[in-house]
Amino acid sequence: METHENLLAGPPPTRLPDLPEAREALESGVQASDVAARFPAYPAAWAALADEYFAGGHAVTSYAFARTGYHRGLDQLRRAGWKGHGPVPWEHEPNRGFLRCLHALCRAATAIGEKDEAERCLQFLKDASPEAAEVLSAR
Repeated sequence: METHENLLAGPPPTRLPDLPEAREALESGVQASDVAARFPAYPAAWAALADEYFAGGHAVTSYAFARTGYHRGLDQLRRAGWKGHGPVPWEHEPNRGFLRCLHALCRAATAIGEKDEAERCLQFLKDASPEAAEVLSAR
């Protein structure tokens, strides 16, 4: 029997690998900066730093942390088979760090007047995970 690929379905969802040691460290209260230093490929640590510094009124520093986590996440997405588009589901816990970095990058870009970048990031977030865009925008 011959099978045919549904070309209208789009690419399959991308699921990043879990980094349990990094996740457990961050969840147990280890400083996000220590987690990022020990596990620099873990986007959730960079997202936590971006959130912390943004809340403290340091939009430029938040932007730098968000951009670092975003790029680390893009590298992981590509290694997981992502081709530059397609779903990155929020419900898959390891994806959340990348999605949070993307949201933090949008937020910080807005704060420093980078309107075009903020719009691109927001659209990317909505395209990758409408649920993440909704959840993170409500925070």
